[in-house]
Amino acid sequence: MNRSLFPCAGARALHTPTRREFVYGLGTSLGSVALTSLMAAEARSPLAPKPQQVPARAKNCIFLMMEGGPSHIDCFDPKPALEKLHLKEFVREGAMRSAMESGKRYYVRSPFKFAQHGQSGAWMSEPWQHLAKVADDICFYRGCQVDSVNHPTAMYQMNCGNRFGGDPALGAWVSYGLGSVNQDLPGFVVLPEISYPQGGSANWGNGYLPADFQGTPLRPKGSPVLDLLPPPGISPEHQRANLDLLTRLNQKHVQDHPWHDELKARMNNYELAFRMQMQVPEVIDLEKEDAATKTMYGIGQDATDAFGRKCLLARKLVEKGVRFVQLYAGTWDSHDYIERAHGNLIRQVDQPIAALIADLKQRGLLEDTLIVWCGEFGRTPDNGVRGGTQYGRDHNPKAMTMWFAGGGVKAGHTIGATDDRGMEAIEEVHHVRDVHVTLLRLLGLDDNKLTFYHAGRFKQLSQFGGQVIDKLIA
Repeated sequence: MNRSLFPCAGARALHTPTRREFVYGLGTSLGSVALTSLMAAEARSPLAPKPQQVPARAKNCIFLMMEGGPSHIDCFDPKPALEKLHLKEFVREGAMRSAMESGKRYYVRSPFKFAQHGQSGAWMSEPWQHLAKVADDICFYRGCQVDSVNHPTAMYQMNCGNRFGGDPALGAWVSYGLGSVNQDLPGFVVLPEISYPQGGSANWGNGYLPADFQGTPLRPKGSPVLDLLPPPGISPEHQRANLDLLTRLNQKHVQDHPWHDELKARMNNYELAFRMQMQVPEVIDLEKEDAATKTMYGIGQDATDAFGRKCLLARKLVEKGVRFVQLYAGTWDSHDYIERAHGNLIRQVDQPIAALIADLKQRGLLEDTLIVWCGEFGRTPDNGVRGGTQYGRDHNPKAMTMWFAGGGVKAGHTIGATDDRGMEAIEEVHHVRDVHVTLLRLLGLDDNKLTFYHAGRFKQLSQFGGQVIDKLIA
């Protein structure tokens, strides 16, 4: 016996592996190498997960943008004083005057009755039938102000922190700061209307951040993503080979032109699109949802189908790890016929939004998901008389209502107040930059640390700093 195989008494003999064991071990080693390589590639990805800068209360954000400026006076901030002032002449003063202002103007009362709901006693106008049922999950904020009376500039400021466009959107900043927990889906997804909002796609652009962080819009009609699957006859292996060839050519170009960040982002997008083919079909297929869920969101009903699909898709996206999802509902710019216009608009979004809150809550996702509802500004208590006895409202950057749910906000509270006519915020008044700073804080980001060096200085979402609105945080 060769005792060299037994270094000490009682020790086990060295085992000579069989051919099968050798091949199995080789496969395991290759698998480990492949996994290590994949993890390294993810770590190099611009969307790789990053640590929080401050303790987070939320992991994801669903941002509900009511483009056009919903009227706080006719939604969530009742003004009984307008009953006595109705049709009395009103003269506007100050710099914040709309270019559309002309002729005689009159106070306009709300056409809707208001009631309090939930244990919190939240005020809502009568068209909000479904949202009233989840009133205690909502934190209403009446103190926000912006700087513009014009839609495009106000939209840019609400979405990007800058009235003049060209800066990164809030979702882009969040993706830049936190990355994405799912490398097979975009970190920032946008669900727009068929007609893009005023200001266009710059509302979800990357600005001066690398192009990897721009929002990815999904189509509102038909398949949300075109050409998701390769054409007949093209196998995944064939597609992979084509991408590998394209990558080699692009990498050579990157080496020769290292300052072309857009090309690097395009290469990453090609790879992301390839990976999305595995997950996106399941995510966007709403028909696999049970009938009760689709009914809850109002899918199949004429008024609520479109926005109901967006809200259900938003829930599915955050379930899959998408960090920031923004939904658009347009045409809230009700300069006349406000009873009909706002009444119809509220009915289109009321049931889907209430379902989104309830659905996230029953799945245990609401506490980790911050929901934001707002427009780009509020409305005035006055307007010109149009069409006889049909009334509307003008733009108002000094008073608006926005609300939050989930994600560490103070549910069941109303924070701030406007004056007795709804013209200007008078309690807990904050510029929109402070709202942005607060949203970042809830998601685990510090506006003063979340910076990007551009044009000779470090830039941030708030432009030049802001303060957290502590009263909004539970």
